[in-house]
Amino acid sequence: AATKLASAEKLMYFCTDQLGLEQDFEQKQMPEGKLLVDGFLLCVDVSRGMNRNFDEQLKFVSNLYNQLAKTKKPVVVVLTKCDEGVERYIRDAHAFALSKKNLQVVETSARSNINVDLAFSTLVQLIDKSRGKTKIIPYFEALKQQSQQIAAAKDKYEWLVGRIVKNHNEPWANVSRKMQNAPEYQDYVYLEGTPKAKKLFLQHVQRLKHEHVERRRKAFLAALPQALDALVPELDEIEQLSCSKARKLLETKADFPKWFVVLDETPWDATGHVDDVDDERVPFDLLETPAAEQVYEAHREKLRDERKRAEVRRAFKENLETSPFVTPGKPWEEARSFIMNEDFYAWLDEAVYLDIYGKHQKQLIEKAKEEFQELLLEYSELFYELELDAKPSKEKMGVIQEVLGEEQRFKALQKLQAERDALILKHIHFVYHPTKETCPSCPLCVDSRVEQLLGSRFTRNPKNQPAEPGVDRLNLVILGKDGLARELANEIRALCTSDDRYVIEGKVYELALRPIEGNVRLPVNSFQTPTFQPHGCLCLYNSKESLSYVVESIEKSRESTLGRRDGHPGNLPLTLILVNKRGDAGGETLHGLIQQGQQIASKLQCVFLDPGIGYGRNINEKQIGQVLKGLLDSKRNLNLLGERKEPADADLRVVMCLMCGDPFGADDVLGPVLQSPSCRPGGSAGSV
Repeated sequence: AATKLASAEKLMYFCTDQLGLEQDFEQKQMPEGKLLVDGFLLCVDVSRGMNRNFDEQLKFVSNLYNQLAKTKKPVVVVLTKCDEGVERYIRDAHAFALSKKNLQVVETSARSNINVDLAFSTLVQLIDKSRGKTKIIPYFEALKQQSQQIAAAKDKYEWLVGRIVKNHNEPWANVSRKMQNAPEYQDYVYLEGTPKAKKLFLQHVQRLKHEHVERRRKAFLAALPQALDALVPELDEIEQLSCSKARKLLETKADFPKWFVVLDETPWDATGHVDDVDDERVPFDLLETPAAEQVYEAHREKLRDERKRAEVRRAFKENLETSPFVTPGKPWEEARSFIMNEDFYAWLDEAVYLDIYGKHQKQLIEKAKEEFQELLLEYSELFYELELDAKPSKEKMGVIQEVLGEEQRFKALQKLQAERDALILKHIHFVYHPTKETCPSCPLCVDSRVEQLLGSRFTRNPKNQPAEPGVDRLNLVILGKDGLARELANEIRALCTSDDRYVIEGKVYELALRPIEGNVRLPVNSFQTPTFQPHGCLCLYNSKESLSYVVESIEKSRESTLGRRDGHPGNLPLTLILVNKRGDAGGETLHGLIQQGQQIASKLQCVFLDPGIGYGRNINEKQIGQVLKGLLDSKRNLNLLGERKEPADADLRVVMCLMCGDPFGADDVLGPVLQSPSCRPGGSAGSV
């Protein structure tokens, strides 16, 4: 049945916090007359109101309920503003509901949107009995459930914002459009509204900006020590300067713009420089912050420490130089207690001192070796009358050590006895086989330096130098007794073409062989003939007798060239080869023959090839090619010096004697001569 309501010209509101704001909402009036009403929500304000008595309100509600009960329509008591509710008021309201035939009570808060829907759904269930009974949840339990729901929705929404928004410069309008279809965004807006969603977004953006600024700040502070190292590396310049005065000093440096940037606006983190990641220069106003001042103080302290460590290093080196306990070869463990003090340990690690000590020891040892070498030269008579292999016996070594034992230069190497003995043996080897390789001054040997100077002065220009006659011809002497020379010559010819041509490195050479097995002083066995100018010599041996023949023949050949000015190659390139011996070895071991050959090769200053090359059926083309290539290279080196003018035509001949190790080196002596435009290469190696 219709119920008549006396509410003419009353306004209806569908909003929260409407009282006092009527003009802000749609002016919709309730209709006059009868309305169809199915149920009532009887609202009771349980908050503490100003100038309002709750008991009088409850009395009014009781009278109102009596009127509503006459309509026989369902009624639900709704307690409003429970978020500000007074416990006694709520308790009295529940007691009122119990006294009225167990009226159902729903505790709500429109502001927090708690149980508002539940109030209506409860009334609907009372109106339509076919619907399932609605469970009424107390306010605080509903508040807890809603808080959990909102927290879950907030977490999901914040995850969504974090995934989408990576830049602190993103605007809300763009981001909200990207998120509008996402369920995480929709759920949170439904529960909390758009303003709170925007607020969380702004908090996230602010956090991103703060993190970005902190990263930039850390990067600038990390670069600041490098800038200070580059601009003010000396302690004397800033030791007495405060940070503010140091800033003025930095601006005067030429490289200041490379490390710092002066911004028109400050502070730097409120300018566009904070987002200019390509500009790594430090904002100059950052130096005014306490963190930058700490970096500056740390820089000064570091320079003080470096100066102190440098002083400690110098003091330690002075200790080493003046201490009588530091001798060549003395281990660190033995010397440490004599040269270290507490101040040393306080400033540097022991590894640093060990490194300094090692370098000092190296200098001591080198100096001691040089002085010992001078001592050996002074006692040269001790090394006379040794065997050909220059190996002194134990008795001879004892005599040498006994004679030198009282010398301080001998005692200086007391802790390096093995190296001292090795120097003695090396010296003996040099006395009997004086070569560039055995020279005590190697690699500063005068012979090596003279060759370098002559080679650099008279190197040819291939574009301007005319081709020499016979450059494609290679004349080779093969020296060996008892048929060795003839056999090897036959094997080499077998590898040549029918017209005695041989290919070396892709180029064809005419190969002329002259095997010699007799007395080289006889014209028939001479290395050189009017039609044969040798470019190299292969010396073969397979026994002590054949080795002696080679040595005697080479010495005779060199003696015959002394004083000759017909272009005879006195320094003919030689290669000494040990070949396999046919038949019985006669008790001679291969090792002994190799050792003797190496000694002779050193004496003759020539190349030595071990039995790996062999002869006869054991030889191969690759091995022969290597030998011929070596001789060809030697021939080219001789050609570099040229033979444009015979020594007999020289205007001036100067003989120089230089000693290895002299402070006045070969460059000082030969430099003025070689720089003269009239200086030209002579007819033999080493002459100009």
